[in-house]
Amino acid sequence: MEQKDVLQAMRRDHAAELDLAAERLSGIAKHTQVIDSPVLSEMTGHTVKLKPENLQVTGSFKIRGATNKIASLTDEELERGIVTASAGNHAQGVAHAARQRGTKATILMPEITPPLKVDATKAYGADVVLHGEVFDEAAAYAIELSQRDGMTYVPPFDDYEVLVGQGTIAMEILEDVPDVTDIVVPLGGGGLGAGVALAVKTLRPQVRVIGAIPEGSPAFRRSLDAGRVVAADQVVTSAEGVAVKRPGDLTFALLNEFLDDLVEVSERDINEMILLMLEKHKMVVEAAGAVSLAALEHLNLRSRKFAQAEGEHVVVPIVSGGNIDTVTIGAVIQKGMIARGRIMNFEVELPDTPGQLVKVATLLAKTRANVIALDHDQFKANGHYTNSVALGVTVETNGPEHIEQILATLRAGGYAPKRIY
Repeated sequence: MEQKDVLQAMRRDHAAELDLAAERLSGIAKHTQVIDSPVLSEMTGHTVKLKPENLQVTGSFKIRGATNKIASLTDEELERGIVTASAGNHAQGVAHAARQRGTKATILMPEITPPLKVDATKAYGADVVLHGEVFDEAAAYAIELSQRDGMTYVPPFDDYEVLVGQGTIAMEILEDVPDVTDIVVPLGGGGLGAGVALAVKTLRPQVRVIGAIPEGSPAFRRSLDAGRVVAADQVVTSAEGVAVKRPGDLTFALLNEFLDDLVEVSERDINEMILLMLEKHKMVVEAAGAVSLAALEHLNLRSRKFAQAEGEHVVVPIVSGGNIDTVTIGAVIQKGMIARGRIMNFEVELPDTPGQLVKVATLLAKTRANVIALDHDQFKANGHYTNSVALGVTVETNGPEHIEQILATLRAGGYAPKRIY
């Protein structure tokens, strides 16, 4: 975006534009109800209330910005057709909003986009084109198509109407949680964060807005540190919804002015929160949506402004989306179980004589370890010319203490188990 356009957007009547966006979204996007989270409140020592945009129409907050933007377009702009780029959620929002206005949408999506998001976008009547390894490559091609074919480009985040639409989330939080002190928001290109920060600092500036990013998506950290937009060399994260190499010019300008702090989280943090939401809230959350949740446990140590603030913290993390495919959920659950010590894999060498497998099984039964998988392979044994066989075992356990009990029991039985994970 040109600097003059950024400056012009910064001077607009934000309060009036937010009210207009809320009016445009009425009856289309849900006013998602805040949910108390006793488990996260206990974990963090603060009052935590979830803003569940994963329960939004299309499963993501993105319908807000897309609807507000498309509502602002003229009939002539709509007649040319709409084109955009998205990692998935913006695609569904644009496709839904375009169908509402009776216009055609073409969506460019990175090749890594989960099939669930591709199929959902097609279901709203949009044409989907997979292009590039990351969002930025898909976006560049979408802009090229817009210029070549005359279609109207709807930016996924670096656009005033789009980000103001996302800002309606903050309006709802401020209404529903009048004592909120902190709002935590995931950052990718910055549309959600900029919209929320703009709304908060316009309507209730004493409320802190804290951004959250994966460690493998460092563009916003580098940009804020440098005081200008800086692209990341690469982006490596499971949270494809925030896997953006370069922040937007307008979103950066707004966040550089209004964001109170920024917290980085690990892939393990993200996976842990997806699993926790499934177990404790019976709620499906995608990786990008779990980024703000993953930041909660780190606020005291990684956010100086949060830690130095006096009084009780009432924290509202925005759960930005829930569009995650079942294969990914399965992998996350398995990784989470391993991280918690609920699944353990070990190898042990046995004499190649009858009955050895039964002996190991008996010892495992004694410790009440539930066997999930066995790999009995004589070619994996260290001594290829001895009568020995390698046994790989995966068991379900009750946690780290149970694992130590299982390994101790095997050692006491004369075996030398080697834990793999």
